[in-house]
Amino acid sequence: MLHEEITEKIIKAFYLVNNTLGFGFLEKVYENAMAIELRKMEFNVLQQQKIKVYYETEQIGEYYSDLTIDDLVIIEVKAAKSLCEEHEAQLVNYLRATKIEVGLLLNFGKKAEFKRKIFTNDRK
Repeated sequence: MLHEEITEKIIKAFYLVNNTLGFGFLEKVYENAMAIELRKMEFNVLQQQKIKVYYETEQIGEYYSDLTIDDLVIIEVKAAKSLCEEHEAQLVNYLRATKIEVGLLLNFGKKAEFKRKIFTNDRK
């Protein structure tokens, strides 16, 4: 699986943060804690990196990814009751709008859950 070694380490950090903080904080708290853990693992971590969206040659919007790891993985952090289709679509759109091919959707809800998404560059 593409970037499996990196995503496995990110998922370990996810469960560590989840077990340490528990349920009920805002997404930003979990994002900041994940950034700390991932930097301890010596990853290059960018928070709130701008993603520009284009239609043909014109920029039509911009988003901000919660975390970008080593310019290889985008992480979208949620603190929702459960993950839903819209959350997954948001992450896939981030992948579609960038050169990054792998994304992780991390939910710090009552039940910790994650989804791994791949959108390869040959489909962009």
